[in-house]
Amino acid sequence: MLGIVVVSYGSASLLRANLADVDVAALRRPAAVVVVDNFKGPRERSDVRAVAAEHGWELVENPTNAGFGAAVDTGVARAAALGCTSVVVVNPDARVTAAVLDALADAVATSPGTLVSPRVLRPDGRPWFTGGALDVAGARTRNVEAPAGPQTTGWLSGACLAADVDEWTRVGGFDDDYFLYWEDVDLSARWTAAGGTLEVRHDLVVVHDVGGTQETAGSRAKSPTYYRYNCRNRLVFAAKNLPPADVRRWLWRSPAYAWQVLLRGGRRQLMRPVRPVGAVVRGSAEGVGWAVRALVRPVARARRTEVAA
Repeated sequence: MLGIVVVSYGSASLLRANLADVDVAALRRPAAVVVVDNFKGPRERSDVRAVAAEHGWELVENPTNAGFGAAVDTGVARAAALGCTSVVVVNPDARVTAAVLDALADAVATSPGTLVSPRVLRPDGRPWFTGGALDVAGARTRNVEAPAGPQTTGWLSGACLAADVDEWTRVGGFDDDYFLYWEDVDLSARWTAAGGTLEVRHDLVVVHDVGGTQETAGSRAKSPTYYRYNCRNRLVFAAKNLPPADVRRWLWRSPAYAWQVLLRGGRRQLMRPVRPVGAVVRGSAEGVGWAVRALVRPVARARRTEVAA
């Protein structure tokens, strides 16, 4: 049985536009749609309840905004309780067909240790995700054209991911510490460290209305949440996954990275810079805290060992 897990945050309109078009009855296997709604407000909760009831989806109502990763893990757990052995996690602003869902489910059934992603295209057909590389020396991630077949390096986008439920549980799913952004890079690193592989299926396509949940209407500008957690979580990832020398390198390159993130929203927003710049500064400062603590811990352990000796 396949679980289709979607996280909503006041996303009733996106669910109607995208998820509602998925013909679950056309799948070659039984399936359950699990929508996890992070609380945004009473009206938004009511709207999501209505669309879930209309389409017969399983709805999990979080009392707060638990973040993307935590909500996905909740959805996977509910799918497992319903008897699902594999899951496809898909963004509410992404469009996926029954044929693609079937193919993703087939892939993880054949190779449970492989985390699988389709190609992700923008609505105009331009590529958005075709594979991810971790550029440790450059202190950032990059989008690349992933080689065909399973790989032991790189990362996959959380916009659409397929996994075996038992393997997801064994690896630990998404790390709640990220809240939003970079949790997919972290999961990919832990997945391969646990002996699994990653694969981008270039023959499968999902269309992603990029930023449908985090852009300001009618503008390139991103939300403060986007700026904060992109800057913060890059350093959270470094603190959790990289050796001290690389953590220091990532710290050193943080100002340049923060500026690049800010410019993703265009220069016009800088005419009123308080909110975007404030979010970038806040997120960067929080990330620095994570990185510094990661650097201090080995020193503290070494000193304790010296004292004990």
